[in-house]
Amino acid sequence: MSPKSKPSAAAAPAMSVLELPDLVLECILEKLPPEGLCRMASVCTSLRDGCVSDHLWRKHMEGKWGGIFGAAAANEWECFIASRKDLSFLNEWKLQKGVVGYLWGLIRSGLSGGGGRRRTSFTAVDSVMSKYLALESGKFWFPAQVYNRENGHVGFMLSCYDAMLSYDRKTDTFNARYPAHGARASAIESGVTWDRLRAPLIHTSPHDLHISDCLHDLHPEDHIEIQWRRNKEFPYGWWYGVIGHFETCDGNTSYCRCHDSDTVVLEFRQYTLGSHWRQKFINRREHREEGNETDGFYGGIRKLRGEEEISMWKKLWPAQVLQ
Repeated sequence: MSPKSKPSAAAAPAMSVLELPDLVLECILEKLPPEGLCRMASVCTSLRDGCVSDHLWRKHMEGKWGGIFGAAAANEWECFIASRKDLSFLNEWKLQKGVVGYLWGLIRSGLSGGGGRRRTSFTAVDSVMSKYLALESGKFWFPAQVYNRENGHVGFMLSCYDAMLSYDRKTDTFNARYPAHGARASAIESGVTWDRLRAPLIHTSPHDLHISDCLHDLHPEDHIEIQWRRNKEFPYGWWYGVIGHFETCDGNTSYCRCHDSDTVVLEFRQYTLGSHWRQKFINRREHREEGNETDGFYGGIRKLRGEEEISMWKKLWPAQVLQ
């Protein structure tokens, strides 16, 4: 009798992603980029609900936008969505390629089911994913601050001004709209790169005087930012400077008593010695806003305490000393 051939082992059925343990699936979703989440969400309803959850998108929001999307931008977003009960405002935005296109397609599919039935459970207008989409689309303008405005114009070197920003995905840069002042319309600058942006560090409006809380703690070689504006109609910008020594002091820290004086020397070392803009003297006991129409007006002062802030200004240092 011929030997019996062994039956071939049945091939194990492929495991569906939906059969994975919840913890494993969660780990996979956490590693996906925004485009990957969108592709995964298009597979089925079960995956879609997980892929649009806030805790997944919060990581992407913080990773890309966290450095420039601060408290002021968050307030702007809250105001933006407060007047919108649903996502119908997205109908005003054209379909785009990439992550915005994926998200937009998902939202449209989530807003209406088969037969034109309305769905409301897909995602909320105040979801983190909606915020991410709004920023990526470039249709949502949000407040931030721009270093060396107007493409590094010499008149704004080592300054930081408030602006409303709109993202341009094609160039991975921003459009910046600066506040209008007097009869002059708002200036708009395009092509602003990420490394020239920051979230506002304090809540003071560019039209309001910042109340200084560091005047009695200023010592020579401390790094500062000070508000300055050309005239009363202009908004303030923040300008980088250093606390200097008096001419009678040789800078020796063992003998320096400059910090005991009520007068504080502000130095703007991007300007050459003898320049009209090199030094400014203020009174630490009485300083608020001071100046005139010729020299401009000097306002509130922030003392820089973090090395990251200081190093940012040093990176922006002009190649040549200003006059």
